[in-house]
Amino acid sequence: MDRPARVLVPLDGSPLADEALEHALVVFPQATVTVLNVITPIDAGMSEGGLLEPDDDRRVHARERAEALVERTARRTSKFDASVEVAIEDGDPATVILEFVDEADVDHVVMGGHGRSDLAARFLGSVATSVVTRSPVPVTVVR
Repeated sequence: MDRPARVLVPLDGSPLADEALEHALVVFPQATVTVLNVITPIDAGMSEGGLLEPDDDRRVHARERAEALVERTARRTSKFDASVEVAIEDGDPATVILEFVDEADVDHVVMGGHGRSDLAARFLGSVATSVVTRSPVPVTVVR
């Protein structure tokens, strides 16, 4: 099996995502690793009872948090002899991850999994489950 040249690591600020990044850097030291943070749009349908209305302040704050996350990650990864790129995208996390795989010619995805209540997602997490089942490239889920 060929070693991947481009590895994607979606980051959401969770400890498992951090572990996934370290795993990618250790296991694929020759690959270019892209850390991707997906900003999920906040709309009235996503809040309980539709009480939260989308506004520019909320969007700006979400973008600032995403930028801080990827900048902090880039600094943390400097101890590794690796090529690390950062990206921030807006949208549904699973959809954006899968689109990024296609558009950026990604060879492998490494991501953290989060437990949820239904059976399939309990072991991986809803975003990880969606990516694993729909990805055209291998996916490693760190738990």
